[in-house]
Amino acid sequence: MAEKTVISVDLGAESGRVMAVKFDGKTLHLDELRRFANSPTTIDGTLYWNFLELWREIQAGLEKAKELHPASIGVDTWGVDFGLLDRNGNLLSNLVHYRDKRTDGVMERVFEKIPKETVYAQTGIQFLPFNTIFQLTSLIEQNSPLLDIAETFLTAPDLLNYWLTGIKASEFSIATTTQLYDPNSQNWSESLMDTLGIPKHLFPDIVKPGTILGKWQDIPVIAPACHDTGSAVAAIPALTPNYAYISSGTWSLVGLENAKPLISKEAMDFGLTNEGGVYDTFRLLSNIMGLWIVQQARAGWKKSGQAYSYDQLTKMASEATPLRSFIKPNDSKFLPPGDHSVTVREFCKNTAQAVPGSVGETVRCILESLALTYRDVVEKLVQLTGRQVDTIHIVGGGSKNELLNQMTADASVRPVVAGPVEATVIGNALVQLIALGEIKDIQQAREIVANMDEQRRYEPQNSDAWLEAVNRFEKL
Repeated sequence: MAEKTVISVDLGAESGRVMAVKFDGKTLHLDELRRFANSPTTIDGTLYWNFLELWREIQAGLEKAKELHPASIGVDTWGVDFGLLDRNGNLLSNLVHYRDKRTDGVMERVFEKIPKETVYAQTGIQFLPFNTIFQLTSLIEQNSPLLDIAETFLTAPDLLNYWLTGIKASEFSIATTTQLYDPNSQNWSESLMDTLGIPKHLFPDIVKPGTILGKWQDIPVIAPACHDTGSAVAAIPALTPNYAYISSGTWSLVGLENAKPLISKEAMDFGLTNEGGVYDTFRLLSNIMGLWIVQQARAGWKKSGQAYSYDQLTKMASEATPLRSFIKPNDSKFLPPGDHSVTVREFCKNTAQAVPGSVGETVRCILESLALTYRDVVEKLVQLTGRQVDTIHIVGGGSKNELLNQMTADASVRPVVAGPVEATVIGNALVQLIALGEIKDIQQAREIVANMDEQRRYEPQNSDAWLEAVNRFEKL
């Protein structure tokens, strides 16, 4: 068959890229066309995404992509954040970053109006203070004039798709991250909107992954899983159903793929979420703070004149004494930006543990804590679903961290298969190729990824030492 090229536009919390993915009928070949930083900006105390600059970079990447005569384009980004358009389709305000403080305390005030059990029963989504439902409620509490003149609500990737095609729609996987999608009615939750005063007329129709939205300069634009985690999970190279996945990066998303959402009090108490997946699936998972904590600690060391690469940090961590002290990565203290090397030491001191002194000890504390948290989530998933998990697949940028991969195998007492690193880009491309008829279905797509020979396997070691660590970790 003739080679097909599709373009994956992928925006992450640290950077964005425009990638060409070429398919020759058997394997995928990736070519990076443009990579750019994603640097948020604070104005008058509000943290914004520099979204117009991201759009400029995307356009530059797509202009280069035209030379390859691509068959289609797909866009994915992070979840929850959004833009509001006026009646003429103009963006009313730059997109506010989910780590901004405007949602502080909002979740608790929402629960005074609607019991959290009711919110979970209607959405199946994990309670995180920055979820879209709480961001919109903060605008209502502030009596924001934006809501008076807004005509359309679009999540970040939906906004990019609108700028590319002129079509206002919300893709399923990204819609579920708002905590305003009801999987029971398979539509927006009007009852939640009514109770909270969120204008229902703002919300566009929801489309499935694989929908051809329109065209950008005669090139079809296809909605993949527009939520980056949804695209990453689409590229899991699993050939059997008995696996859990970790999409590892700034956030770590640990979960299973289900045919239906699992909405119950136990799932809510476990902090599990049911996000939309590809081809009528849901991703039952937990959001873990992830390598964000290392990223922020690294930024703090850099400000003090100690500039380390991630490889240097991992090497120093590998040389530090193992299993001395731990943090709870999802503690709210780690959510906002800051020097989290200090936050780690404070957490250990306040929980009467050995306080990390060196850079290596601090990074090792973070990585071991992530591995123990991964284990905890996998065990809860197994307990709740009765599913068997024989293997853990780690994909995304964090899958390059061999030390964390080995720690995850050790803590979970399960083999870990790491890779591909570019899972989000690949998953985005696979959905496009399925929509174009180049790949039969998601099973064939995953077989193609499994045959790319980008995976590395880690077997569990030191089980007794890690079991003792589990007991200490659970008591924190």
